[in-house]
Amino acid sequence: MTTTPPAASTAPPASATTVPDPKIAMGWLHTAKFLTTAPELRHLPTVEVPEIAFVGRSNAGKSTCINTLTQQHRLAFASKTPGRTQSINLFSLGKQGVTDAVLADLPGYGYAAVPKSAKQRWQQVMANYLQTRDNLKGIVLLCDPRLGLTELDEILLDVIRPRVVDGLKFLVLLTKSDKLNKTEAAKVLSVVRLQAGGGEVKLFSALKRHGVEEVAQHLWDWVHPADKVAPAAPAAAPASPDA
Repeated sequence: MTTTPPAASTAPPASATTVPDPKIAMGWLHTAKFLTTAPELRHLPTVEVPEIAFVGRSNAGKSTCINTLTQQHRLAFASKTPGRTQSINLFSLGKQGVTDAVLADLPGYGYAAVPKSAKQRWQQVMANYLQTRDNLKGIVLLCDPRLGLTELDEILLDVIRPRVVDGLKFLVLLTKSDKLNKTEAAKVLSVVRLQAGGGEVKLFSALKRHGVEEVAQHLWDWVHPADKVAPAAPAAAPASPDA
C-alpha cells in the first residue's frame, strides 16, 4: 500500500518578510491628535505605549517636519518667535481610536534671544526627559545641514548615548535638504554619519517631500517591529512509509 505525498506548502518560508507599504505608515501618522502639553516633566502623563521624541535647534524645521509627516498643517505649532515655545507637546497615534504610540515635540533650543536662565532650565528639563522617560522608544534629531551638528546638538548626543547603546532608536534628519546640491548633500551625510555615533542619518525636505515616506516607514517600524516579519510556515508532515 502506498500513500499519496502531501501537497507542497504555498506558505512563505520562515525568513520571508513583508513588503513595506509606506501608505500604511503615512495613514498611521495621519491619525495624530493633540494629547496634552506639559511645561514641566511632572505634568507629563504616564504613557504605556512607545513614545518618539522630536528634538532640535530652533529654526531646524521641527514643527514643519511633524506637520508634513502627519499631513496636518497646524498639528505642531511653529511659533513666530523661535525659542519661545517652552513646553513638551504630546500627540497620540493610533487607528480606530486605539492609541499605540505617542509623538513628543520638545522645545527648540539654542535661540540667542532666549534669556540664559530659560535656556539652562530647559536644557535640564530636556536632559531629564531624554534620560528618564521610561517609554521613550526613539529620538528624531532635526538638523539644518547647512550648519551641521552644533555644539548643543553634540551635548544632546552625549546625554542620550547611554540609552542608544542600550537600544534606544535614534535618527538624525537633515532638514531643508532641497537647499543643497548633490555634492553638498553627499558631503554633509558623510560628516554627520561619523558624528551621529550609532544613529541613522537621512536627508529630508518638507518642501520637496523628499524622504517623507521613508521616514514615516522608519517610525512605523520602530513601533511595530513584529509587523516586519511574516509568520513562519508550518512544517509539512512527512510522508508515511510504504506498508
